[in-house]
Amino acid sequence: MSRSQPVTTTGAQVRPQPRRFYDGGVLPVGDRIGLPPDRAHDPRIVLERHLESGLEVFSLERRIAYDDRHLGEILVPASTDFRTDLTSTPALFTWLVPKTGAHLPAALVHDALVAGGGEPSYDSTERHTIDRVEADRVFRDAMADTGTGVVRRWIVWTAVTAATVLVPGGLPRSPSWSPAMRWAHRLGVGASIALVVYLGYSATADLLDQSWPFAWRVPWMDERAWWWELLGGLAGAVAVPLLLSVLWGRFWRAGVIAGVMLAVLLHVTVGLAVILLGYQATERLAARSPRLAVAVAATVAVAALSVFAWLILG
Repeated sequence: MSRSQPVTTTGAQVRPQPRRFYDGGVLPVGDRIGLPPDRAHDPRIVLERHLESGLEVFSLERRIAYDDRHLGEILVPASTDFRTDLTSTPALFTWLVPKTGAHLPAALVHDALVAGGGEPSYDSTERHTIDRVEADRVFRDAMADTGTGVVRRWIVWTAVTAATVLVPGGLPRSPSWSPAMRWAHRLGVGASIALVVYLGYSATADLLDQSWPFAWRVPWMDERAWWWELLGGLAGAVAVPLLLSVLWGRFWRAGVIAGVMLAVLLHVTVGLAVILLGYQATERLAARSPRLAVAVAATVAVAALSVFAWLILG
């Protein structure tokens, strides 16, 4: 069968069908005979842990088979040197999307499909070439088949879609994706994200009645009672991403979700980032200079007790 590029259906909802996942057998290695996929058995996720360049990664000892609605059978991994970090979630957002869970089989399939970077790196059993945009759609549908919630799977799809647009070579090099179109999408996505962050910064200055450098007076908040300003900020966190989603082109749905999530979670993310950086700095200090770490801890404890006593006793 000749290779073909299926039409991506980014907006379609799917009905969960767990049996679309099944045991993919094993790849032949050396004298070991490979085993074919078996639709009668559930997928078996057998992982072997590796440390490569100080990072924890895993190899799949058995393949995972997935029957995609548009591409037919997908068997991953395609080779034994495939490595995965499970669900590629930044540490700041593991509370929202854990590294493992019901969505893990779908995440492993997606990791294997995009293992080659931006270039198409995998063909389905029916010889459909899968580029990164199509792999993202497969990921979203596969998450539905694992029972992942609607909100979580669309958030995850948005995250991988943003990465596909922004990373070099992520968007397909095909007649339907001219260089001008690829650059328009990259610039549009980058500009919308930067604008949402800037407006969040300005809105925070407005809410706190502060004159921060380069902050803009947000008209939907302005000088009102604090609860009106807060309500206006929340309204803007939804309305602005809706308007900016046009900059995402054919990925406008991802633009809406990314903008709203970024606007709503901006302050939470900054707070978590500060905590994470503090923890990492403490770990490094304790590892490199234990005595200095103890001295710093003692100083913080004495300072806290002193401030506490001063506030209590006046």
